[in-house]
Amino acid sequence: MSNAIISRSLSVTALILSLFVSLNADSAELKVGYVQVEKILQDAPQTAESGKKLEREFGARSQELDKMAKQIKDLEASLDKDGLTLSDSDRRSKERDAQNIKVEFQRKQRELREDINLRKNEELASLQDRINKAVQAVAKAESYDLVMYSGVAYAADKIDITDKVLKQLGKK
Repeated sequence: MSNAIISRSLSVTALILSLFVSLNADSAELKVGYVQVEKILQDAPQTAESGKKLEREFGARSQELDKMAKQIKDLEASLDKDGLTLSDSDRRSKERDAQNIKVEFQRKQRELREDINLRKNEELASLQDRINKAVQAVAKAESYDLVMYSGVAYAADKIDITDKVLKQLGKK
């Protein structure tokens, strides 16, 4: 989750919590939990699956870029080695070829980065949805009145339900 969303959620949650606590001061005890989003994003089995999925999806393009980088390096090495013995037209031709390959390499590299970022964001959105559903499932199953995401100033270990949410995510 982005920090802005978490910050807004925390502000709203704090307001709701204070209202809820003041309204229910005389009634039954409030059951509160919190979740460490960073830990879930790091430890959830879906995170590793997502990484492998992206690797498979973009591996071929990444290898193509590696080959192009080697081709550029080889051309530049050849120019450095043979530059003085080549005719001006041959040297300019090789320099132009190297420059064209560099431009193409940079274009493909930029496109790959953009595509990877787009897919990472899609995967993250999907994972966030699954995390929210897992949090809701744990909260309902264990009758929590309020569950907050990490970013709170203090939370006792006894209200940390992160491991329960990770367990819930592992079931899917």
